[in-house]
Amino acid sequence: MPSTTLSLTQQIPLTCSGHTRPVVQLSFSGLVSGSSYLLISACKDGKPILRDGPTGDWLGTFLGHKGAVWSAMLNADTSRAVTASADYTAKVWNAFTGQELVSLLHNHIVKSADFTDDDAAVITGSQDKSVRIFDITRPDQPSTLATHGAPVRSVKWSRHKNVVVSAGDDKRINILDLRAPTAVKTLEVGDSISNISLTSDGRILSCASGKRIIVWDVDSFKVVKDIAMDYEVSVAAVNPQRTRIVTGGKSDLLIRSCEFESGKELEVHKGHHGPVHDACFSPDGEVYATGSEDGTVRLWQSNPGSAYGLWQLRKI
Repeated sequence: MPSTTLSLTQQIPLTCSGHTRPVVQLSFSGLVSGSSYLLISACKDGKPILRDGPTGDWLGTFLGHKGAVWSAMLNADTSRAVTASADYTAKVWNAFTGQELVSLLHNHIVKSADFTDDDAAVITGSQDKSVRIFDITRPDQPSTLATHGAPVRSVKWSRHKNVVVSAGDDKRINILDLRAPTAVKTLEVGDSISNISLTSDGRILSCASGKRIIVWDVDSFKVVKDIAMDYEVSVAAVNPQRTRIVTGGKSDLLIRSCEFESGKELEVHKGHHGPVHDACFSPDGEVYATGSEDGTVRLWQSNPGSAYGLWQLRKI
């Protein structure tokens, strides 16, 4: 179990303003044009924001939802975004212009959405307990892939394994192969799931559940880490190098960085003015972003003190 001794480490994050309500979900794109990448955020203010990944600079806001936005994801080449909302829709957008391309209607709140590999389809998870797939050329003809015993909290597409990963309030994670829709593998977690996350290459799945961080290898779906924490975990994200796990607590304002192999606490940061709802690593692992109840996104260096983006080494 990680140490309970609180030792705050010094790091000044980049603070990204623009939202007016809690930020509930974040996602970096993959690398595009060499070392460039983007960051998209979902917020209860109903206005997802697109930013430059390394700097956090505002690029645009997607306007059109009439309720809280619970999820926002980019496709592989960052040309499209998909958002999931309390207004009973998921929407697909042109990420360059902000134009709404299609609205996918549901009969309940949509908590999560993601693209499949070819971008021709979108998977969604809803408060009505269903996981659906939409062909965006025929948005009025969705298919139900699976159902949970409680509302669906999150859906993710693993580009590595070509499977849908869905997490529900029934304390289960379902793995669904679109080539054999009846073949669903279920991972029993045993406690309420706060968050699931995939590494940028889709090979590692992590889950924040109660006071545990559980990590699976996506090739075998065998548990590779099961770390007991001494606080209720709100999020757990693994870096692409599999050397660090970033976590947030449900009842405090702290961001913790732990060693992947041992679970040892390496850094503890205080910066947000509300609980941390989500965290994710950039595709190169140099930066991680956190989103909070305080309505801000903050960017942190994985290797503090190095020159990267807006962080520059001081000359003495």
